Amino acid sequence: MNYNSILKGQRAVKNYEGAQAWALSDELELYSAVVTASLSDSFYEKQDERVERICNLVSKVNPEFVAKLAVYARNEMHLRSIPLLLVVELAKVHSGDDLVSRTVDKVVQRADEIMELLMCYQWRNPSGDSIKKLKSLSKQISKGLKSAFNRFDEYQFAKYNRSNLDVKLRDALFIVHPKAKDEAQQAIFDKIANDTLETPYTWEVEFSALGQKNFKNEAAKQRAFARKWEELIASERVGYMALMRNLRNMLEADVDIRSLDAVCARLSDPVQVAKSKQLPFRYLSAYREMEKINHVGVKTVMNALEEAVKASAVNITGFGDRTRVLIASDVSGSMMYPISQRSSVEQYDVGLLLSMIFRYSCKQVVSGIFGDRWEAVNFPGNDILYATSRLRNMEGRVGYSTNGYKVIDWLVDNRIVMDKVLMFTDCQLWNSRSNGASFEKSWKVYKKMAPHAKLYLFDLAGYGNTPISVMNDDVYFIAGWSDRIFDVLDALENGSTALDVIMKMKL
Repeated sequence: MNYNSILKGQRAVKNYEGAQAWALSDELELYSAVVTASLSDSFYEKQDERVERICNLVSKVNPEFVAKLAVYARNEMHLRSIPLLLVVELAKVHSGDDLVSRTVDKVVQRADEIMELLMCYQWRNPSGDSIKKLKSLSKQISKGLKSAFNRFDEYQFAKYNRSNLDVKLRDALFIVHPKAKDEAQQAIFDKIANDTLETPYTWEVEFSALGQKNFKNEAAKQRAFARKWEELIASERVGYMALMRNLRNMLEADVDIRSLDAVCARLSDPVQVAKSKQLPFRYLSAYREMEKINHVGVKTVMNALEEAVKASAVNITGFGDRTRVLIASDVSGSMMYPISQRSSVEQYDVGLLLSMIFRYSCKQVVSGIFGDRWEAVNFPGNDILYATSRLRNMEGRVGYSTNGYKVIDWLVDNRIVMDKVLMFTDCQLWNSRSNGASFEKSWKVYKKMAPHAKLYLFDLAGYGNTPISVMNDDVYFIAGWSDRIFDVLDALENGSTALDVIMKMKL
């Protein structure tokens, strides 16, 4: 895919703040909208508006790109809902071969995603049929789901056999009609049909059963819960994310030190970190929970979380000992919006965390925050989560506008030559002072002083425009919340683009 041809004709537009901006190509806009989507409202855009924009873009771009973007979003960016939406929309605009079914086969990686995909299909293709009949189900989606049914065992099916879903596992079986690959699998399908799957051994099931018991007093209940956690930890049957989500519960139950050490060893193991496919902000959420409680084990847990998030930085390349880097985090008001309805993490936090991950990997670096103005804020040591937490506590320190040009003007005014300038932002930069300054103007001035400097825009919101044209040879565009953006950065350093990375996905 030729980058220049994709971007040819990039046009000037106005951003949400009324400032001049540059529209992205359909492919880049779809990429940025997808990898920053959580199917919930953002500051400038409602959930339904984002969904309709994505669906409209799907109809405009090459179907193969849509398919590979869905695989990229699921496998590399670790997103679950948005790849299913892409598959459903792809089925509307593409037929004639097995592209859709191959895409389904790649993006459905958990048993519950079979039901999620069917519910998404019904949502986007209302036909009047009962959701449990879905007579109009795409043949290619059905084919892909048949293949998905063949991949899961009884435990995986039972783990996600939930009664609160509009489409239950049993419903999905009757909608898709998968063919069992052998007698053992047919026995599993029969159990699904008869609702007789064996109850799985999971922490949810175990604690649900324990919660129904009567205890002599609160101390006895706490001891029972502690012993149950210790049993589950020793079994190694608790998933990585479940461990992180329950750190506070384990400490409050007062599990023994041996169990806590086992949990922390697993959390900080680079191999386990890679396998877990956690978005970096998950570690920040867990770290914040630790900040709220008093327990002798908190320090051990916080250290483990620090080591875990540092493992995310191992793939960062192109930032050698001699590379001079400036890292700027957007802390304006528009960044202070939760990334999903059920999360306390905001785009503000994601930007701070990713910037601190990069800071950890750089030897010669200045980092800071910008709003009304820019301020360099540097911390000693290499603790990523601690530095992110400290920066978060500085909310309001530089104001709430988005005067990104102030970052570049500071470099010009102080005659500082940087090799790379990294900006983590929602890209809705403007000038709250109405003095004629703009980000693009300031960058042009800076390039005269530092002709070899490169600018990297990390888009955390996906609104479809940038404050400077990314057609420039020295301006690079990356989007997303995952540590996999480091792979895109590596590709940029080697002459490729974000779109090239997506098109390398295998179907």
